[in-house]
Amino acid sequence: MAEISQSVTELVAQLGRLPGVGKKTAERLAYHLLRVHESEAFALSDAIRKVRENVRYCSVCFNLAEESLCGVCQNPQRDPSMLCIVEQPRDLIALEQTGIFHGLYHVLLGRIAPLDGIGPDQLTIEALVDRVRTGNFKEVIMATNPNVEGDGTALFISNQLAPYPVQLTRLARGVTSGSVLEFTNKEILSDALSGRQKL
Repeated sequence: MAEISQSVTELVAQLGRLPGVGKKTAERLAYHLLRVHESEAFALSDAIRKVRENVRYCSVCFNLAEESLCGVCQNPQRDPSMLCIVEQPRDLIALEQTGIFHGLYHVLLGRIAPLDGIGPDQLTIEALVDRVRTGNFKEVIMATNPNVEGDGTALFISNQLAPYPVQLTRLARGVTSGSVLEFTNKEILSDALSGRQKL
């Protein structure tokens, strides 16, 4: 059996450490990088280096940024009276892609998960409370994920923000458009019933 080069073995090992990438996928990616033009492979390595050197967290909202403030915080067109709380920068991106929300964001950089050893002090909750205390927000939207940890995080934050004169809201949850009720799970139906709206 032929020996695999040490460099290829190392590349496969590093690619296999990426989330969602198993051994077979790592091998396919490694061999793809060996087949493409040198400039394409080096462009990937340059992009990885640049993102590690240049990207940091926004000093206000903790979104990804290449300057001290992210693009959202720098935009004077955003509504400064609305604040949407998300768990991760990728959640912010998902909400931005809807084109509906035009307020500001606060990224928690995680969620409270006691079983994983993640408590409130490991998130950006203290900075969030300071923002609400010193800002002029009318509404704070809890956009944490609709699961046990996300709901627990939203509840904890709601308690922290209770002393301040802001309206606290939660993203609506319910039946997806185009779905069939008989095939919808009971948790989604429960959320849909409790969050029903006037016609």
